[in-house]
Amino acid sequence: MQGRQVVMRAKYKTSVKDPGIQGVLIMLEDKFSFTPDDPTSSVRVNIEVKSIKSHRVSKEGSQKQALLNLMLDPDIKGGGCIFEFEKFSDRDICRDFVSKVLTKLQALQSSGKEKDSKTVSERPVDEQLSTAEMQHRMKLLQENIELQKLHKQFVISGVLTEAEFWATRKELLAVHASKTPKQRVGFKSAMIADVRPQTDGRSNLVTFNLTPEIIHQIFAEKPAVHKAYLSFVPRKMSEMDFWKKYCRAEYLHKTKNAVAAAAEAADDEELAVFLKHDEILASEARRKLRRVDPTLDMEADQGDDYMHLPDHGIFRDGSKETIDITEYDEYKRTLAQNLNRHAAVVLEGRALDIELGDTRTVAEALSRYKQSELATETSDENSTQERLERLARMTEIEDLQDSHNLPFAPLCIKDPREYFDSQQANAVKALGDTEIGTKPVNCDLSTQQAYRSLKNIISEIKENGFSSPIVKPEVALKVLNGLTQHLSSTKHHLGKSPQDTVLDRLPHRTREELLHHWACIQELLKHFWSSYPITTKYLYTKVSRVKDALSEIYPKLQVIKESAQSDFRHQVSLLVQPMLQALDAAFAHYDAEMQKRPGKSTERPNGYA
Repeated sequence: MQGRQVVMRAKYKTSVKDPGIQGVLIMLEDKFSFTPDDPTSSVRVNIEVKSIKSHRVSKEGSQKQALLNLMLDPDIKGGGCIFEFEKFSDRDICRDFVSKVLTKLQALQSSGKEKDSKTVSERPVDEQLSTAEMQHRMKLLQENIELQKLHKQFVISGVLTEAEFWATRKELLAVHASKTPKQRVGFKSAMIADVRPQTDGRSNLVTFNLTPEIIHQIFAEKPAVHKAYLSFVPRKMSEMDFWKKYCRAEYLHKTKNAVAAAAEAADDEELAVFLKHDEILASEARRKLRRVDPTLDMEADQGDDYMHLPDHGIFRDGSKETIDITEYDEYKRTLAQNLNRHAAVVLEGRALDIELGDTRTVAEALSRYKQSELATETSDENSTQERLERLARMTEIEDLQDSHNLPFAPLCIKDPREYFDSQQANAVKALGDTEIGTKPVNCDLSTQQAYRSLKNIISEIKENGFSSPIVKPEVALKVLNGLTQHLSSTKHHLGKSPQDTVLDRLPHRTREELLHHWACIQELLKHFWSSYPITTKYLYTKVSRVKDALSEIYPKLQVIKESAQSDFRHQVSLLVQPMLQALDAAFAHYDAEMQKRPGKSTERPNGYA
């Protein structure tokens, strides 16, 4: 790998037995970085090349993992980083890149060229891409073969960086991103409380069927269960025992025996977590209440509560739910509570867009998302300021405020036709057409009068002509003759088919080479001219790299022109000539800029005049 950058999909591991975190590994000449696919993951790996002491790889084999172990210098950071790749060929590319940059670093250190070692670090750091953006770019390269060729030729070879290459294709990335579906699959409308246990009818065994989808929904609707899972599994109990206790608590809730639930909660602390009210939900509700508009009247009266009235209640499972305040209210759960919480979670949608399967992974990802959401909510000062401003507007005393009704003079128009006709005349005068503006216009004309007026205008044009003709006759004749000659010559050279072009008559290999070189020249010239004026050392280095790449194309075009067959040599010359002119213009501008710099050589490296 001769490039200055390697981008590869890999898994980051802290040990060989660790399942790893899937993501994207980006290797530059001065540092390595790893970005996980999960945007909520807190894992971020940034390794300076100077902190790498050595590296090791695993042996190839059908049953072995493709591992790359980077051993870090204990004086700088210590420890190591393990990356697992999908294929051994991908691992070998990264291994060769690590060897190359370490060898280069050792050579610079041994020669004492500290100034040269700063060249790479002075280049702007490449943008930190999210997993979605990286996948968009990979998909674009897979769908567009020409774009993939340019990326491989210039980015991997080191002529352009990843950021420079994609900076000129922001519109393409935006169009591709707009095609990506924005909708995500939400939770099912079925409530968790409606999950019925199964009985075989022959024993007292009750069976609950918990799928990964149901477990994810349980974690989302019941934060206390989610927190308990992260705390208990696998430290205090296995995952099977954890869900057994949860199902036991759900069964007790379905029996609506609050006394039995309170008794079992007193004997089992872990079971009490599932039986009592969710304190996390209660704290979230109190926090949301603090953000409610204080001027909103939320006071309830007796007419708002039908639950305490006789013969009123919610009919469910063969009985009516009524609210009776007892000492066991902590272990009761009503249908209204379940319905409101389920509706809130369904409206919020899925917080995670990951594959369901491993319960531990889902629980940890949801925990990181909740922490980031809480941190964002805490640091959001705009919402607090907006709430205070709204409160000030609602509580202002009208008697002490200035009047919002500004004084005005009513406009009284006695005759609207006279007013608007005068306005039209003034507008025409402002445009300089005083003759039409002052001459009265008679809009009530008969057919003969209109025809006579049009005839008079045409006669005046024939006699006097236009004051400023639209097209000059001599220019129009010259253009017509040029087009006629071009069409006749094109038909003579290309044949009778109007769809034929010069490229269609060339050999396939010559045509593909010319198109590829023209695409390369366009790509490089965009970066060349956009770098001027040169104001930083980075732009100077970039222009030098691009100019060297353009110099390599120059002799290739000469070879194509000289090696073309005699029948096509003229057509090839016509196609190559604009390319050479574009290159000469870039070289001339570069030489002129170099002459302004003292002590710089003005010799053109390609050797062509």
